[in-house]
Amino acid sequence: MRNDQARTSRRGLLAVCRGCVILLMVIGASTVFAQDRDASDLEYQIGPDDLLDISVWKEETLQRKVVVRPDGKVSFPLIGEVQAASHSAEEIQNDITQRLKKYIPDPVVTVVIDKVSAYKIYVIGEVKNSGQYQVGHYLDVVQALALAGGLTPYAAENKIKILRRENNVVTVIPFEYAKVEAGIELKQNIILKRGDVVIVP
Repeated sequence: MRNDQARTSRRGLLAVCRGCVILLMVIGASTVFAQDRDASDLEYQIGPDDLLDISVWKEETLQRKVVVRPDGKVSFPLIGEVQAASHSAEEIQNDITQRLKKYIPDPVVTVVIDKVSAYKIYVIGEVKNSGQYQVGHYLDVVQALALAGGLTPYAAENKIKILRRENNVVTVIPFEYAKVEAGIELKQNIILKRGDVVIVP
């Protein structure tokens, strides 16, 4: 009798332990996934219309606020054209520093994004506040929908589409809101790129 009770206890304990392991695996996977795709962790890539504040320490004549042109470039004294679009502020800072070394010994360059204007996304259709959104950081699809006030009662939540134009080619990316809300197929909650259009039928 005691042996049977001991075996039963051991089986119960093993079942509980297996459950704990599975739960920890799920939590761990969710945490890693969240870290991998957290929009706030992505370094902002500068684009046209962004305003940059560029300065060189102890060089008053080398302080400029410049708007990134539609061709993605800015002009800076001594070195001329600087490619800014699709680069981070740190990358531009390093580029200018290296190029200025021809004229200034050990230049200390600072590049700050003074105003973000390039990152615009669009949310249209069955949301409470349809329109263009200009924000200073990257958003995923769920965050964009929240910014637009959420879905209306008439929204076809599993037929949402993201339109993305790259190199004059438009790609349609499906998004099933109910699955993401239920914690299923979270990978479809992608980070939106500049100019993406979220359509909620």
